[in-house]
Formats: sequence, structure tokens, C-alpha cells
Amino acid sequence: MCREQPWRCQRAEDRLAGSVGWPAGRRAGSGWVGEYQYYEFAAVDRPLGGRELDALRALSTRAHITPTSFVNTYEWGSFKGDPRRLVERYFDAFLYLANWGTRELILRLPARLLDPDAAQRYCSGDAVSAWGTGEHVVVSAVSEDEEGDVEWGGEGVLASILPVRAELLAGDLRALYLLWLLSVQVGEVADDEVEPPVPASLGVLTGSQTALVEFLRIDRDLIGVAAAGSPPAPQRRREVARWVAGLPGAERDALLVGLLDGGDPFLRAATLRRARPDVQDGRGGRTAAELLERAAAVREERVRAERDRRAARAAENARRAETARRERLARLAAEGDRAWARVTARIAEKKPSGYDVAVDLLVDLRDVTDPAEFARRLAALRREHARKVTFVERLGRAGL
Repeated sequence: MCREQPWRCQRAEDRLAGSVGWPAGRRAGSGWVGEYQYYEFAAVDRPLGGRELDALRALSTRAHITPTSFVNTYEWGSFKGDPRRLVERYFDAFLYLANWGTRELILRLPARLLDPDAAQRYCSGDAVSAWGTGEHVVVSAVSEDEEGDVEWGGEGVLASILPVRAELLAGDLRALYLLWLLSVQVGEVADDEVEPPVPASLGVLTGSQTALVEFLRIDRDLIGVAAAGSPPAPQRRREVARWVAGLPGAERDALLVGLLDGGDPFLRAATLRRARPDVQDGRGGRTAAELLERAAAVREERVRAERDRRAARAAENARRAETARRERLARLAAEGDRAWARVTARIAEKKPSGYDVAVDLLVDLRDVTDPAEFARRLAALRREHARKVTFVERLGRAGL
């Protein structure tokens, strides 16, 4: 990782002191191969001001920059800024994608809505980490795959994942648990480490959580095993309705006015946290090793079942093909000399496609004709059409 993302391997204070570039290419064998890098930043809670936009334009003259976004792609060269520093200062989300297999997602969330200690409990490694920056908590996740993603573009990906941030602010911690599973998957969690609390409904992910799983390549079998320890979803609508009905009239009116006014970008998330039913998190006490072992067993069973299904389909296809062949040969035997006439007609076309049909017919005729009679007729065809080199070559390839 240090070769392709050198800024990652500096000490935090060094990175914050200035910008560090990313590599201009990737070595393959004795040369350098072309690259694709995609950077996208998003400002969600507030738009950027003029001075902030000027600072960003100083980092890149070719990026598409607006008060709420910064997007750039590189096919040569590299971005001059430090994405983590930019998120800490300006943005609420960052997505990075490179065709050598690196993918990264960074989210910045207000600490008053996401407990920093909770974030640390789920995200405390190299691939997945969390840290505080005054009023915010920053969560970062990196997925590496040396097979690469040459055909994978970044446009629209962050938009599909970004609702995860609002879900976290509203108290839905499924995304954090998924990130912890990524740490387990890449081997950064000790085998005997016990899982953190398992949020409700882990087996029924939202669209944005599914996009997160796909982007970071989190093992679906591992998620499925972990979901077995997740409590069921509460009856959200009924519980929220009961909570709203229990609010004093004045408080309910003030809350409605605040939501309609839109002045507080976090009011909806804070309200949802208050209205969210008190669901006991799953506490199965499973270790990382147990989850990995169960996921491996599930994967092995799934692969075996798929192999059996493929074998059954192949056997059925072979049975049907053999039945069709027997029926075809029976019809061919009934034709007698007409079948041989068809062979002659196809050869007379003097076209590769006609030769192919003629040879296929001869292969079938070999199975329904007396061997001596077939040998006599085939020898006659060879003598008659000896100058048709293409036809003769096809006879040889068919073993005739």
C-alpha cells in the first residue's frame, strides 16, 4: 500500500502539514502501465465558501469543483492533495477508485450524533479506522484487490453509498458492523477477538448498505453468517407513531416547524434517534475466527451445491443430446441413398459452410452405414474431390 499510496504511510502530523501526491503509474514487469484513478468528494451538511473553493482549485485546475463536490479523474499524473486532510477540513464524504484494485471510502460525521467510542469499537485497524477531529468523527475504509478493476468506473458510486451516512446519524449502525467484517475479512482482527454488538436487521440491508458492500467487496457469506446473530427489525412505523403521539403539543409543533424550516441539517437525524425504538443489539459473543470458519463452511457448501447443479444440468443436457442424436440417426438411416445425395450436393456448393454440412452428414452416416459400404463410398468421394483441398482437410480433422 505504501508504494501506491505513500501519504498513507506518513505520520499523521506530517500529512497534515502539507499535501502529498499519489503515484503516476503502476509498474508491470519492466515497464509502466496506464492507470485510471477516480476521486470524488462531497459536502453534505453545508456548501463550501469562496475561500474554500479557491483553496481546492489551487490543488487541481482540471477538477470539476462546485460548492458541494470535487470530482477528478487521472489517466496520468496524480492528485496533489491529501484526501483525509481535505475531508477533515471541507468535506463529508470521499470516494477513491484505482484500476489496480484500490478502493477507499471516507465519511465525516458530527460527533454529537455518532459516538466516537462506538466508531472506534467497530473501526480500529489499518484497512478500517476511525478518528476524531474536534466536532467530527471520521471513518475510513480501504479495500485492496491486486486483480484490479480495469473496467470499473467511479461515476455515481458515491451517490449510491452516501445515504449510509444519514443512516449512521439516525442511529443505524449496520454500516459500521459491515466495516468491522471487512477488517475480519482482510485479517486485521485477532482470531480470538469477540465481535462488537450486532445491529438489528443485518440480514436485510438497505440499498446504500448493499452499495457499500459491493464497493468494498465485503464477503457476502461472512455477512450472512454474521446476520444470524442480528435481532429482527422493530416495527419502526408503529413505534415512531407512538412516540410522536406521546410528545407534548408544543414540542411536537416546534419539532415540525424545525423540520420544515430546514435550518438545522441534523434535526431529522437527531429526531430519528429519539424516535428509534430501543432495540437490544445482538450479542452473540462470536469470535472473528468463528465467523470466518462458518463463512468458509457456507461458501464450501454453496460451491458444492452449485457444482452439483452444474453436473446435473450437464448430465441432463447430455441425455437430451444423445436422445436427439439417436432420433437424427434413425431418420438418416431411413433416407438411404438420399442422404448420400445430400452430401454430394453440399460438396458441389464449393463453399466452406457446405463442406461443414457435408462432413457432419458423413460423420453420422458412418454410424448408420455398413462399415465396408461406408469405406467404399468415402474413398470414392475422396478420389472425386481430391482437388478440393479445403474439403479434404475437413475430412481429416473429422477423422474420416
